[in-house]
Amino acid sequence: MSKIMVVDDAQFMRVRLTKLLSGHGYEVTEAENGDQAVKTYRAFKPDAVLMDITMPEKDGLEALAEIRGFDPNAKIIMLTALGQESMVIQAIKSGAKDYVVKPFDPDRVMLALQKVLG
Repeated sequence: MSKIMVVDDAQFMRVRLTKLLSGHGYEVTEAENGDQAVKTYRAFKPDAVLMDITMPEKDGLEALAEIRGFDPNAKIIMLTALGQESMVIQAIKSGAKDYVVKPFDPDRVMLALQKVLG
C-alpha cells in the first residue's frame, strides 16, 4: 500500500486526514511544519504528500521547493485555505501536482491522491 505524509501545523487537520487515509488502507506519517516535513520525507520516502501552504518555521512553498530539490519526482498536493490563490499558483509552478481547498471534501482528497499516484 502507498505511503502518504500529511503536513499541517493544525493537529486536528493532521488527525482528520490520517484517519481518512488510514481508513482507505494507506500507511500515513505526519509532520507539523515544513522543516519537519523535509526531514520526515527523507526518512519515510512517501509516495505522496498532502501539505499545508501556511505553516510556521518553514511554509509549504519552501518545503515543496526543498523536497523537489532532492527529489524532482516528489508527488506533493498542497492544502490551502480559500483566498490563497496566488500561493497555489506559485506552488503549482514550483512542482506541486494538485491542491485541495480546506475545509476539504474527503472525496476531493482521495481523487487528488488517486490522480498523482496513478
